Amino acid sequence: MRRTLALLAVAGAAMVALAFLIPLGVIVQEIARERAMSEAERQAYALVPALAITVSPTRLAQAVASTGAKERIAIHLPDGGLVGTPRASAKTVTAVSRLPRPVITELGADYLLLRSVTLEDGQIAVVEIFVPASDLTRGVAASWAVLSGVAVVLLAGSVLVADRLGMRVVRSARRLGQAAVSLGSGDFSVRITPEGPPELVAAGEAFNAMADRMLLLLAAEREMAADLSHRLRTPLTALRLSLDHLGPEAEQSRRSLSRLESEVDQIIAAARQPSRAPEFVSCDAADVLRERLTFWSALADDQRRPWKLVGASEPVKIPVAATELSAVVDALLGNVFRHTPQGTAFTVTLHQSPEGTGILIADAGPGISDPEAALRRGASGSGSTGLGLDIARRLAEGAGGAMRIDTSSLGGARVQLWFRPDPPRTARRPAGSRWTRRKADPGGGSGEPH
Repeated sequence: MRRTLALLAVAGAAMVALAFLIPLGVIVQEIARERAMSEAERQAYALVPALAITVSPTRLAQAVASTGAKERIAIHLPDGGLVGTPRASAKTVTAVSRLPRPVITELGADYLLLRSVTLEDGQIAVVEIFVPASDLTRGVAASWAVLSGVAVVLLAGSVLVADRLGMRVVRSARRLGQAAVSLGSGDFSVRITPEGPPELVAAGEAFNAMADRMLLLLAAEREMAADLSHRLRTPLTALRLSLDHLGPEAEQSRRSLSRLESEVDQIIAAARQPSRAPEFVSCDAADVLRERLTFWSALADDQRRPWKLVGASEPVKIPVAATELSAVVDALLGNVFRHTPQGTAFTVTLHQSPEGTGILIADAGPGISDPEAALRRGASGSGSTGLGLDIARRLAEGAGGAMRIDTSSLGGARVQLWFRPDPPRTARRPAGSRWTRRKADPGGGSGEPH
């Protein structure tokens, strides 16, 4: 911005300088020309008294020498006599002798001023003044140099003033931009001291007010999440007491209830923690998938659902937290169990490629009729909350990848979660990134939550 303001100042000052200095330069040149011609006329008038007194060539030569410009003056006498060194032709002298006013003629690049003088006996003499071209431009170069110096000083001064003013604007704008980046990175404590032009002061004050409001809204949202999660404790406690009366047969249910209570505790703890800038985390996707499939396999066996886990035999690092990936996998597998009939097969595939890592969950159910609508937050055509797919999509995009829904080789839905192999260097990618435009997926089943 400082460079732009400096260029604008140079352009404005240059236009002003040209508008004034070019006419001044022309005027200086004209003044030098007029001065040279006026000096020639003065010299010609100075010889008129001498011609009125005498026409003696000797005495006229003395008069010419007294002017100090002997080499430039010549006198054409009526009897054909000459004083000095003439340069005009006889024809030109004869023509000028008939005119009562001075005549200026060109002699190459130089000029001649010829003036007729009427003598005492009525005869006509002609005074010739030679004006060299150098006299016409005497002092012009120095004047132009001074004007050019004035223009340079004007431009330098305008640039300096514009730079000083622009530095205030740039400094204020830069601080506002840095504060916005910090706020976007999760530092809700950042504030700025408004300074600079009134518009930037107003923008700084609006930024501070926005940050304060965001902090209040976030705190209120966290409190609400913590309160809502805490309300679950009462029904969970009642459910645990009921399961304790069922004996060893309910051990699997008690373990599931314990895990649910642990998840609720984590939600409450996370909601109570202050906001801070996100840090890069990673987990072993293969280990998470094996652990979650072990959990869901019991229910799959009860419902006689054939299932298969492919590609999870070796560690595969992806840039997400293990708890978040577990929650997403549970949501997607829960969709399979919730929205497909009992006995429907499903597969989970962990695929690695040079471009990233994919988790594909496929089933043999009825599929998803409108994948785009299913990805909209809160949209569900099956009576659920509609948040599971959106949470999975945000997890993938937050890690620099994407999520896609299509038809699986089993005939049902397939959900593909793709993750970058390294930590993302930019903000979350939009849904239209190259990750969502992948043409083909690796072989094997892939799963799709509904």
